[in-house]
Amino acid sequence: MPVITLPDGSKKEYAEPVSVAAVAADIGAGLARAALAGRVDGRLVDTDHVIAEDAGLEIVTGKDPDGLEIIRHSTAHLLAQAVKDLFPEAQVTIGPVIENGFFYDFAFERAFTPEDLVAIEKKMSELVKADLKVSREVFSRDDAVAYFRGIGEEYKAKIIERIPADEEIGVYRQGDWKDLCRGPHVPSTGRLKAFKLMKVAGAYWEGDSQNEMLQRIYGTAWATKDDLKAHLYQLEEAEKRDHRRFGKLMDLFHTQEEAPGMIFWHPKGWQLYRTIKNYIREQLSRHGYEEIRTPEILARSLWEKSGHWDKFRDDMFTTGSEDREFVIKPMNCPCHIEVYKQGLHSYRELPLRLAEFGSCHRNEASGTLHGLMRLRSFVQDDAHIFCTEDQVQAEVSDFIDLLFEVYRDFGFDDVLISLSTRPEKRVGEDALWDRAEQTLKDVLESKRLDYEMDEGGGAFYGPKIDFSLRDSIGRVWQLGTMQLDYAQPGRLGAVYIAEDSSRQTPVMLHRAILGSLERFIGVLLEHYAGNLPTWLAPKQAVVMGITDRNCEYVTKVAETLRNQGYRVDEDLRNEKIGYKIRQHTIQRIPYMIVIGDREQTAGTVAVRTRGGEDLGSMSLEAFAQILTDDIASRGRAGLED
Repeated sequence: MPVITLPDGSKKEYAEPVSVAAVAADIGAGLARAALAGRVDGRLVDTDHVIAEDAGLEIVTGKDPDGLEIIRHSTAHLLAQAVKDLFPEAQVTIGPVIENGFFYDFAFERAFTPEDLVAIEKKMSELVKADLKVSREVFSRDDAVAYFRGIGEEYKAKIIERIPADEEIGVYRQGDWKDLCRGPHVPSTGRLKAFKLMKVAGAYWEGDSQNEMLQRIYGTAWATKDDLKAHLYQLEEAEKRDHRRFGKLMDLFHTQEEAPGMIFWHPKGWQLYRTIKNYIREQLSRHGYEEIRTPEILARSLWEKSGHWDKFRDDMFTTGSEDREFVIKPMNCPCHIEVYKQGLHSYRELPLRLAEFGSCHRNEASGTLHGLMRLRSFVQDDAHIFCTEDQVQAEVSDFIDLLFEVYRDFGFDDVLISLSTRPEKRVGEDALWDRAEQTLKDVLESKRLDYEMDEGGGAFYGPKIDFSLRDSIGRVWQLGTMQLDYAQPGRLGAVYIAEDSSRQTPVMLHRAILGSLERFIGVLLEHYAGNLPTWLAPKQAVVMGITDRNCEYVTKVAETLRNQGYRVDEDLRNEKIGYKIRQHTIQRIPYMIVIGDREQTAGTVAVRTRGGEDLGSMSLEAFAQILTDDIASRGRAGLED
């Protein structure tokens, strides 16, 4: 007689073993219809799983993150079944869940076409309408190999052959089609109603370029059609907002194959870069940071001492000189410890806050490079705080206040927080990890901040708090971080003289607000669709004349504004004013000043915004005040249409 304990603590007693589906039905018809799987004592199982002993049970629905993953994995199987129905000679390989969807790799003699994707998606919908029951069968390893080889699925047979002979093999059936899988899966194909196939790409078998090329079909799947619609809208908006498009449109930057993963900044782009850098520099100075600069090439031995070589050697660029091996700096922390070590510090000098706009290089795979978002060469707004253990909570708390202030200035109010704990591969004693993790928890809770746990996601030297921003179309970007490190200062010999005259190892806090400046600029461009707040805009206004008679006054107005510190261009081209306005609107210049004979005679300016609003004629002093107020508001004034 199993007793089932539900999440609210209530219990249900049954006279005989009972399935997850039966318990869901016993709770209510609505839950039975929504049930996708069960979580029995924390383990995910299918709804037809039978519970024979006392257990805790949660019913998993599409609202549960695990439920959404099950939907996506089951939709990958639906895709494979549809492909096999339409193209029996195709072989299926693997079909995992990925962010926002899934893919499945196929071996097929010809390339899938866009028309094929339409036909496959139609067949998937037919299989959904058929509401085929999905059930799990168990094979021995050798029987599973024989079965899949017998139906011509050589890739599946190869996968199974690597599994130990004494291990049971889970195979899922839907209709007359079977696929290898650990599960769980939805109870029937009728539960899969919100999906779309996205694209086809090439992929090597097992990711090895020496192996045969397969075809990878990508798809997205969601719990509801509304969720799918929202995701497709987000993708459409993301394409419109691609920062690489604005990089060209606004003449900010470019990349080229001679320097993969590295940026050529144009004058306007570099102006934006410097504006952000100078703003951060000012904030750090106000909060007691001292700026430093450290070398970009350092001996391999330093990275071995710090522990980075063992962890990140494959991502490091190396070079040699005079029989020594050097590393092109991938991060800044060991260098900051070396600066700290120059001289003996007293506890009275702590905390010591060292900041650097550190130039870093990482050997990212060429296939992962993406505009400003994923680079091999980038600059971090990096800083490290050396302090006593008693100072840690106050320093972390002050940093969080600074971070929120900076994000608000850039127009971001929706900040997501996660606390990452010890990874499997780490340095330091568990007692130190216990203390470090509890310290970060205490700070977040004292500030009454909501956060999620990321178990095992910490750095190899300590736990961390990560800060992510949600942009204007709902995407989440991880940017800021605060990492608590008891290990590296000791490994590299950093000490301070304590109040009792003993030598102690300082605690080191690794922190960044923007992360990579390049990536942050990419996020800004996409968040604002290029319509950067006036304080960030490379050119804040452009002055243009209607006829050649106005050129002298145009130049005078532009020079007056530039002398007041505003970033202003003048457009003296012999073009129609409508053409000029369209061009500068496309380039996202916040204000356009139009000078005609009337304005020239009256000593005024006619002003319009990039959003198309006509502000009318006014004195130059009045416009300068508008510009001043707009700049002072920073990103807090909201997004423009």
